[in-house]
Amino acid sequence: MNSPNKRKTATEPVSELTTNRLSVYLRSLNQLEAAGVETISSQALAEQFHLNAAQIRKDLAYFGEFGVRGVGYYVKDLKRHLRQILGLDRKLRVAVMGAGNLGLALADYPGFKREGFEIVSMFDVADTKIGDESKSGVPIHDLKELKKIARKEHIDIAVIAVPAESAQHVLDQVVAAGIKAILNFSPGALKVPPGVKMKGVDLTVSLESLSFYLAQGIDDEG
Repeated sequence: MNSPNKRKTATEPVSELTTNRLSVYLRSLNQLEAAGVETISSQALAEQFHLNAAQIRKDLAYFGEFGVRGVGYYVKDLKRHLRQILGLDRKLRVAVMGAGNLGLALADYPGFKREGFEIVSMFDVADTKIGDESKSGVPIHDLKELKKIARKEHIDIAVIAVPAESAQHVLDQVVAAGIKAILNFSPGALKVPPGVKMKGVDLTVSLESLSFYLAQGIDDEG
């Protein structure tokens, strides 16, 4: 930790668990910066946010030297470097597939824009929705126009929020449009070709996990 802010390019593939932890570190640094904290050690960072200090040091060392001996990490600088590592130092343009209740809620969520994700368009197949807008003004287009609009709007990420029976068809349209990153809210297993990255958010599975926790607690009490 003698030389601060020396980044290096990762020479080996970075695991998804590592990138997930970097996101947690970034959120923690956001809170520290908002509270006016300028420097922090890995130990203090771990204690404050219930993290692992050794893991923090290992994860950060994979990408470079960001600390100063006797000082720790400069919060503002480390935050900037993490945003660069995660590719958040540029605006990412996002399209939401499906203009139902979930899709509209996602399109209008203000937190995405604060973190650099701009929802630029929505797509649906219902004539009653096409040509309309979300409350925040995101236009709703016909799914048939996806390829043309994806190219015109330079869409980086597609969010799939359609019923399960339509999800694979919509995903295939997204892939055909040249979009390489997908966040899927639809339940069930979907197939993506090589070169396309998809992450799934299954709300039902999460609720069932919580249900299991509650059931175990009830059983324990009995």
